[in-house]
Amino acid sequence: MKVKLLAIGKTDDKNLLKLIETYQNRLKHYIKFEVSIIPDIKKVKNLSENQQKEKEGELILKQLQPTDQLVLLDDKGKEFNSIEFSKYLQKKMNSGIKQLVLVIGGPYGFSEEVYKKSNGKISFSKMTFSHQMIRLFVVEQLYRGFTILKNEPYHHE
Repeated sequence: MKVKLLAIGKTDDKNLLKLIETYQNRLKHYIKFEVSIIPDIKKVKNLSENQQKEKEGELILKQLQPTDQLVLLDDKGKEFNSIEFSKYLQKKMNSGIKQLVLVIGGPYGFSEEVYKKSNGKISFSKMTFSHQMIRLFVVEQLYRGFTILKNEPYHHE
């Protein structure tokens, strides 16, 4: 299985980028992993929230292959602790899917079309985080999940 993190908008904080890269490199020991960035929509001042979500949704759906499992990172999604998340990853790997695509949406969430296409939603917290920070949290939790599955000493209960 390959994991792809798909996100709207670039991260311009060099410190966050360095940390994300650190965990991306660590993940290579466990799984094929890729981050794909969809550029921010231009001229959003002229768009309603729904129009912006629709445009972002079209760009998200264009990135998908027919066999991809699409999971949205959404504040109304299922919450896991780290061990539960590692078991979730194991189930996904056991199911034989080729690619798990985790998506971080834009500032207003996802369009209805993206929700319809999704295979589930995960929440990392009831709190709201910047789209730049959640990228780091996702990559770190993926790494943590795989170290748990391999019984490696990164995670402590």
